[in-house]
Amino acid sequence: MTQRQLDRLKQAMWLVSLSILAVPFVFPFLWMVSSGFKSATEIFGQPTLIPHVWRWTNFVEVFEYQPFAQQYFNSLYIASLVTILTLILSSLAGYALARMRFAGAGLLMLFLISALMVPEEVTIIPNFFLMRWLGLMDTHAPLVLLPVFGPHGVMATFLMRQYFVALPKELEEAGKMDGLSRLGIWWKIALPMSRPALAAVAIITFLFSWNLFLEPLVFLSSLDKFTLPLALSNFTDAYGLPLWHLQLAATSLAVVPILIVYLIAQRQIIESFAMSGVKG
Repeated sequence: MTQRQLDRLKQAMWLVSLSILAVPFVFPFLWMVSSGFKSATEIFGQPTLIPHVWRWTNFVEVFEYQPFAQQYFNSLYIASLVTILTLILSSLAGYALARMRFAGAGLLMLFLISALMVPEEVTIIPNFFLMRWLGLMDTHAPLVLLPVFGPHGVMATFLMRQYFVALPKELEEAGKMDGLSRLGIWWKIALPMSRPALAAVAIITFLFSWNLFLEPLVFLSSLDKFTLPLALSNFTDAYGLPLWHLQLAATSLAVVPILIVYLIAQRQIIESFAMSGVKG
């Protein structure tokens, strides 16, 4: 057997091994999608991956049972707004902490990192009273402000700071010689070179906001203002029992944006995690 044949055999063995290892992770997703086309009786009957009767009406009933289209839009625009604001603020703060020397910078960084140790369940009650005092209950404002200025925003700032620290100082000095201000250097030099980190922060932030459940549960009460995680728990009958065929159909629709975002930015997020801890 030649070396080329050995290499092909090794690749085939790796492919088969990885395919087998992927089954426990892929099967629940496939079962969820296929069960979205089943009746409630068939879901709890003999387990099969392919439905005996394809109930396409499940995906129609999802939109008839509650304002699912509006709830879908709520999650989309909230996650997008949180992502954009987090990218802007975390890149500005990360650049300042990485490149600007000022009194108390180290202490400020310590306070920011310590914020990551506080669970959101601890701060949810003070945040509830704060939002009620501000008159923001039953609005989407808490779902935007808390992720941007909370522990998740701190994590995004830390990731951006670590990436900016690793950038060559010569580029910043060249920008100063060309007459760029600090803001100009951040916009024209630092940001274009930090695309992998920005992509990582964007996908993590989008997924975090998209999957947020506790804050919508606490701050929202109107059905038309629900986000998807809260809407999915609302597919119940008169006795409070889950309507599994509708829940699974709605969940299948809810994962579509997540898959799209990940497929677009998967290479950038891997590169960013590999480089984020090189220097600091």
